[in-house]
Amino acid sequence: MTRQLWAPWRLEYIQTADEQDECLFCTAPAGPDEDMLVVHRGRKAFVLLNKFPYASGHLMVAPYRHVGDFAELEDEEALEIHRLAGQGIGALAQTYAPQGFNAGWNLGRIAGAGVVDHVHLHVVPRWAGDTNFMPVLADVKVLPEHLIESRRKLAKAWPRV
Repeated sequence: MTRQLWAPWRLEYIQTADEQDECLFCTAPAGPDEDMLVVHRGRKAFVLLNKFPYASGHLMVAPYRHVGDFAELEDEEALEIHRLAGQGIGALAQTYAPQGFNAGWNLGRIAGAGVVDHVHLHVVPRWAGDTNFMPVLADVKVLPEHLIESRRKLAKAWPRV
């Protein structure tokens, strides 16, 4: 029996993704961290919370440089993105104690990339039973904490290296 995961709260993003004039990953680093949900800034890449998350604490790691092809990442960018993802997993583990993580790249629109022209890595904390009836029946995603508060907690928990 095939099971389906429903994520109707993402419909708002999907319906407006093609209307975006600016690249989220290019504008986010230019704004205030709290407003743009930036959790951490590295030398070549940065981390921010997903405004339309699959789960609480859903992070995205992206290079500052606007690059849409994974193969065009510079070695330093690729290495820092993966280091930041690892640090993000540590900060999420310390802050929220998830039971697991999904981490990966969505490359190309057909693969689920919402922002096709700027590569980014997702880090999604997971808990047993972290889905419920609310999104399916009521088109409501229940996030137990405001995104700005999540950003503050994760920035505070970020490893100091």
